[in-house]
Amino acid sequence: MKLPGHDAIARQADEHLVTHRVKLPRKVVDRPIRQVGKRLAMALLVLVATAFIVWVDREGYTDNSDQSVDLLDAFYYATVTLSTTGYGDITPVSDGARLTNIFVITPLRVIFLIILVGTTLEVLTERTREEWRLNRWRSVLRDHTVVIGFGTKGRSAIQTVCATGLKKEQVVVVDPSSKVIDVAAAEGYAGVVGDATRSDVLKRAELQRARQIIIATQRDDTAVLVTLTARQLNRNAKIVAAVREEENAPLLKQSGADAVITSASAAGRLLGLSVLSPAAGMVMEDLIQQGSGLDMIERPVIKAEVGRRPKETDDLVVSVVRGHRVLGYDDPDVGTIQLTDRLITIVRASPGAQVAPDIRPLPRD
Repeated sequence: MKLPGHDAIARQADEHLVTHRVKLPRKVVDRPIRQVGKRLAMALLVLVATAFIVWVDREGYTDNSDQSVDLLDAFYYATVTLSTTGYGDITPVSDGARLTNIFVITPLRVIFLIILVGTTLEVLTERTREEWRLNRWRSVLRDHTVVIGFGTKGRSAIQTVCATGLKKEQVVVVDPSSKVIDVAAAEGYAGVVGDATRSDVLKRAELQRARQIIIATQRDDTAVLVTLTARQLNRNAKIVAAVREEENAPLLKQSGADAVITSASAAGRLLGLSVLSPAAGMVMEDLIQQGSGLDMIERPVIKAEVGRRPKETDDLVVSVVRGHRVLGYDDPDVGTIQLTDRLITIVRASPGAQVAPDIRPLPRD
């Protein structure tokens, strides 16, 4: 694969730079335009009500220009009164009009000011609250999972991990599309809008403190740059990346990925298996879909299994992880199970019993 130069990609990113920001999941509320529209309608209703009250009691008011108050004068008086301007050219002269101003117009003026000033205060309060939530989120975020790219691959990957017990609060999605981040936030994930090849964007996702990083970008060259940047920021995290072309997998591993999945080849092999045996294809699809049917999990060895052979355990053991090696259940080097081993087994999925995936970094050659 021929990758474009880093400087050229950097210039391209600058040209198409998206303002990166963090978006936390939140409850669904009315759109800002709709909220402002409601407040304006309420303010207009108060204005009309005040003008109507003045016009009904117009005999108790006097206008310095012509001594009479018509409908236009009533609206004018309501406007300057509610806005606390008060020019004094139209004034209540009768006792009834003055009592109406005390007990009716004044409360309406207060309501009018609350509606207008309250909108500004609410905006400031919302900004303060959002800033507080963001600072608190950053202070408590540790050992989380960062998903770079929330397309079909990224969404399916994080759904699989969450099916094993990972909380949505421990997931941060990074994507250049604000619409995609809105979808992620609606599903309960925190999101960062921006180009993941930039270190400042990844730092906003607190990638330097993450435990797992899933790279599911649309392009292989982008995946390479993201992997290089992510590994530079975090030396200990487990990085799993997806590529389209199998020939690019070694390049991803050299860039710092612990595991590389070739999406096109994996899908093609599953298609081929389904052609040869539809039932086998269904079983494989069931195995890779966590939380239902059969699940393939990695777990530590229990004391009762020490000294036994893989075939002698209660679970169906398919492989034994010993040190840096993954041995098949029938490998002569396995011998008997040791306490320091880890077993890859096939179990029946149970909603009440979720097994967290292995979080140790895989060895890199």
